[in-house]
Amino acid sequence: MYYLAGVTVSGLIHLLLVSFLLLNWQEPSKIIYFQPKYIKAELVTLSPKLPAKSVQRQQYDQLISEEKQQDRERQNRNIEERQNAENKDKKVAPESELQKKKPAELRKKERDSEEAQRKKLAEWESLLDREAQELEAREDEEVAKSYYQIIRQRLSDNWSRPPSARLGMTTKVRIILVPTGRVVGVVIESSSGDLAFDRSVEQAIRKVNQFVELQGMDDRLFELRFRQVTVLFSPEDLRL
Repeated sequence: MYYLAGVTVSGLIHLLLVSFLLLNWQEPSKIIYFQPKYIKAELVTLSPKLPAKSVQRQQYDQLISEEKQQDRERQNRNIEERQNAENKDKKVAPESELQKKKPAELRKKERDSEEAQRKKLAEWESLLDREAQELEAREDEEVAKSYYQIIRQRLSDNWSRPPSARLGMTTKVRIILVPTGRVVGVVIESSSGDLAFDRSVEQAIRKVNQFVELQGMDDRLFELRFRQVTVLFSPEDLRL
């Protein structure tokens, strides 16, 4: 009985296996796969890509480095300038000390020399001023002579000597003028003693009336020499 039970169980197991195989069976695939004989592999090292923060950090560090370099250059320049200034002061210092150590007599001699030079310069300027004034006076005299000659000629042309005129008679008159040369006044300062002679002198001046030639004269010279002109009339000649 036990033998029969074992055979039955074994048969059932084989039946199940056969059924399972029949249910999962598939037709063989027609695709042919070729297997390569070998595969060559190489290791490639790739540089890692820096993140954006790392690039910004590098730029920041570069800027800081450049600023530090500029600071060092400025410091070096400042140090060099201070050294140059100190060297210059050292060169000037001995000269200053020498000035301080000059004896009083030497300083007094220098002051006296400077004072003498100032006096000499003042004398020279005074001399130049005098020469300029003398030259101007000479020039004024030359110009004045030419205008006096014009006045004398105009008066002589307009003077009619009276029959009573005699040698030795003189009439001194002062003619008052304005810059245009016009006669605005006649004053007899010294009479000849002959009324007709004195009147002829006054009439000659009134007849001229204006010395137009004086209009081109320098104002300074006019005020100095021709605001008032004194004329001496005589039968022989007219004298200014």
